[in-house]
Amino acid sequence: MRKKPATVRVARWSATHPWSAIGLWVVFVAACLFLGGAAGSNKISDQESGVGESGRSGRIVASGHFTEKPEENVLITAGAGGALDTKAAQQAAQELADRMKALPEVESVGKPVPSPDGKALLLPVTMKGDTENADRRIQPLLDASAAVQNAHPGLRVDQVGTGSTAKGLTETLGKDFQKAEFISLPLTMLILLVVFGAIIAAGVPVILAISCVGAATGLSALASHVLPETSAVSNVILLMGMAVGVDYSLFYLKREREERQKGASRIDAIEIAAETSGHTVLVSGATVIVSMAGLYLAQEATFASLATGSIIVVAVAVLASLTVLPALLAKLGRWVDRPRVPFLWRLTMRSGESKLWRALLKPALVRPVLTLVVSVGALLALALPALDMSLKQPGSDDLSRDIPVVQAMDRLTAAFPSKGTTHQVAVRAPGDQADKVKAALGGLLARTAADPLFAHDQTPEVRESQDRTVHVVQVGTPHSPKSDGARQSLDLLRTWVPEAVQGVPGVETGVGGKVAQGIDFTGHLKDRMPWVVGFILLLTFVTMAYIFRSLAVALSAILLNLLSAAAAFGVLVAVFQHTWAEKLLDFHSTGAVVSWLPLFLFVVLFGLSMDYHVFVVSRIREAALGGVNVKEAVRDGITRSAGVVTSAAVVMVGVFAIFGTLSMVEFKQLGVGLAAAILLDAVVIRIFVLPALMAALGSWNWWPGGLPGGRRGQRAALAGRGHREPELVDEPPFAEPYVPYAVPDRGDGASNGYGAPAPAYQPAEQSYGSGGDGYGRQPHLTQAWPPPRPQGHDRPDTYQQ
Repeated sequence: MRKKPATVRVARWSATHPWSAIGLWVVFVAACLFLGGAAGSNKISDQESGVGESGRSGRIVASGHFTEKPEENVLITAGAGGALDTKAAQQAAQELADRMKALPEVESVGKPVPSPDGKALLLPVTMKGDTENADRRIQPLLDASAAVQNAHPGLRVDQVGTGSTAKGLTETLGKDFQKAEFISLPLTMLILLVVFGAIIAAGVPVILAISCVGAATGLSALASHVLPETSAVSNVILLMGMAVGVDYSLFYLKREREERQKGASRIDAIEIAAETSGHTVLVSGATVIVSMAGLYLAQEATFASLATGSIIVVAVAVLASLTVLPALLAKLGRWVDRPRVPFLWRLTMRSGESKLWRALLKPALVRPVLTLVVSVGALLALALPALDMSLKQPGSDDLSRDIPVVQAMDRLTAAFPSKGTTHQVAVRAPGDQADKVKAALGGLLARTAADPLFAHDQTPEVRESQDRTVHVVQVGTPHSPKSDGARQSLDLLRTWVPEAVQGVPGVETGVGGKVAQGIDFTGHLKDRMPWVVGFILLLTFVTMAYIFRSLAVALSAILLNLLSAAAAFGVLVAVFQHTWAEKLLDFHSTGAVVSWLPLFLFVVLFGLSMDYHVFVVSRIREAALGGVNVKEAVRDGITRSAGVVTSAAVVMVGVFAIFGTLSMVEFKQLGVGLAAAILLDAVVIRIFVLPALMAALGSWNWWPGGLPGGRRGQRAALAGRGHREPELVDEPPFAEPYVPYAVPDRGDGASNGYGAPAPAYQPAEQSYGSGGDGYGRQPHLTQAWPPPRPQGHDRPDTYQQ
């Protein structure tokens, strides 16, 4: 007897020791949360995330070991706009300065600075402590500003700075994610109720997914001390965790229920689900993980962080599905189908082939070439806008203008442009060349003072490191980060800086800042994208060729995934680079797509779509091995898998679409892009393109090796003697399909044709022959459970595969 797969052995132990398995999982999740919280998160610094010249500028600044203090700017303007009462503004500024100086969080308060047009007054404030925790100490300063505002109702007092901006954005985004969680959980539960028709069955995947997100968040915090994480990684963990956590549990739970309906015992049903759906989950999870690992080839800290977070949460979701889920199902038993929702329960328990899916597949099977041309043409039309895709890094321009702190930022930069878009000029040279460097930078600033591309409201200040080797100056521009003027000013500086210091020996320069970081990052992606995409395509091709022993299937998987990805990118560009959807999705179009999104979306789509592709094509291949023609195999395979695939896709689309309601445009784009990609993949690709392509290819689908002729011929021979194949099960992708004994059917679906109920899988000791897998499935020998032969019936007890 061959050794049972690891997924079965783990599931059996969990099912027979449920409390131990559940307890270990609870301890694991709690330990991850505790250790992650205790260790904290190590965020990516600008120096670590920078690439190109902006990255070099950041590293030069970091080598100077400058002491960074959190700075706040209090802007005083006329309450109703127009002319400012200078005397009242000066009085309010003095009152505010007195209040600020009395606060223990404040280190110093500067003198009020009038704007060039006289319409505003700026009070600079420097806080004590570091910049990273400034938002936690900012409240007393905000209270002081609010008190002065109340005392001077004719003036407007705005506070913008390191701590106040971070606090305002954090509060807004926190409310966003609370709203997303409030919507996502009930929506997911509603979808699962429709799928299962029972409350407990619908709740198990949700609870499991939430625990996976919690554990992955803690593990990600620990991993950040090796690979620093970006602030977006927690949101990606939530999005991916809820999607794949529910998805994997859905596959497993539906299969376990299916086996119980067929008469299998509770433990047997769990083991069968472990060997079939459990193995599919393992393969799918491994594929997603390896796909996400392709992001490391981008050689950029942000992508490395996103890859790490995604890999962790997918691995935790796979672990939960294979360990604690069998324990929960064993402990709940038939209570998993309670309490039942009457109408939905009857709907989910309907048997027989769906007429809807037969109708949907009819065009692809009756006229495959025409259907293929029309459906591919529609997807290519959706993909056309992607040819005009523009990329940019997210910045202040992408924030919603409804956020109060963003409105204050806009007023500050309008009055004092040098406080808005700035370029960072960094110079490193031997300490004995410090005077030459300062003189060179002075000449550079004189050139910028005479050019309208740069801000002139304040004189830039050159900062010098203690060892005099590094000099830094911030040069402002009155143009917004996304404007041509900001790009032109950057290009000009990158030409002028080397010219200014060319006579200094051993000098190293760099021009950075937000504008430079965005341009350099986008250029870096264009250089690295072929490596990442090539890795993903090669992985997909090798995986599919290995699973199905067919180069044709592998090549079609590549082409279909590329087609759905291109269509999703087209939708993304059509929605976010134009203005027609601004009111619908509540965003302000910047005329570009967030630069990191297409590559991340491409990798995630390829990983997740492999899940559906393996599942569907496996069922088609099983049907083809039964001796039916290709069109019948396609119809049979897709109709049998349609329920699970559709349910999983609806859950994913629902979770992803919620991110389209958030304020940050990068999360809107991520949610809409993933939702569109999964929807197109599950509907257009799986219902029209895939069946039409396979029907048109016919026997070429299995090129070059073809299907195993012996098994197919034996099944056809049995079918020719009046035998009917019972329903096939979805096997592990790497295993040869199980060939059950073909028995006559009375037509009522309840008996084996000899007056006895159709048996479920029997334990190994009841198998005939050797080499069984414990469920009566013989890889190369005979049927495991021949019922006693009634007199008068002539049928073989066994047949060779």
